[in-house]
Amino acid sequence: MKRSDRLVAMTNYLIEHPMELVSLPFFSEKYGAAKSSISEDLAIVHRIFEEEGVGYLASVSGAAGGVKYIPKVSATYSEKFIDELCNQLEDPSRILPGGYLFMSDVLGNPHTVRNIGRLFAARFSDVKIDSVVTVATKGIPLAYAVASFLDVPVIIVRRDPKVTEGSTVSINYVSGSSRKIQTMVLSKRSLQEGENVCIIDDFMKAGGTINGIKNLLKEFNANVAAIGVLAEAEDEEEDRVVEDYTSLIQIKNVDANNQQIEVIKGNYFHE
Repeated sequence: MKRSDRLVAMTNYLIEHPMELVSLPFFSEKYGAAKSSISEDLAIVHRIFEEEGVGYLASVSGAAGGVKYIPKVSATYSEKFIDELCNQLEDPSRILPGGYLFMSDVLGNPHTVRNIGRLFAARFSDVKIDSVVTVATKGIPLAYAVASFLDVPVIIVRRDPKVTEGSTVSINYVSGSSRKIQTMVLSKRSLQEGENVCIIDDFMKAGGTINGIKNLLKEFNANVAAIGVLAEAEDEEEDRVVEDYTSLIQIKNVDANNQQIEVIKGNYFHE
């Protein structure tokens, strides 16, 4: 195989297998090249990844060593994408009763969802994460996008038990904004005890749902290593029951009477 062909093939393999340790002998056997040539190729891939702002290759020494593609996003690209997202969500036609915004089109756009997943994965790539947890239903596409870049499974917390879930653990929790008692359940087979999880949600008001997920995960002795929310509501900050989270955008003001919406960057760049 020519070097140019091999570079394309290796780059594609690494992008398709993020966070996975790949040994030099694997590439050497797969593409029929000497380890020294593979090392040179990987140096080129690493340089281009960094120049393009899409991540880097982490080298692991030793007999079981190799390289691992770590997804990252440049600050310039992140800011541009979040600014575009803010502008998109400031359309007054999105205002729904109760001060909510229509966001289903955003969560249904594969390109947008993939970029959101890339941003969260880039932020959490240095954290040990075994699985991504979300609650049904709108957070599901975001969770899968994040998990695809972190190369970990997705676990879905549900409001009602499903017969296909088998035995479940359930808890009652208080919704942070409405103060209503609600229920969430999780299959006993979903998590291994002591796993490090990342919670992903699409929208957070006071944080009651995320706090409920955290309490449910305690039943599995799981450790919440990271929390990511697409949008947070500013007017609930005083009553917020969740700390140490990362948000991409903040819904600063929704004025239904004057048909105005103000959306600003979240705390993604403040941490």
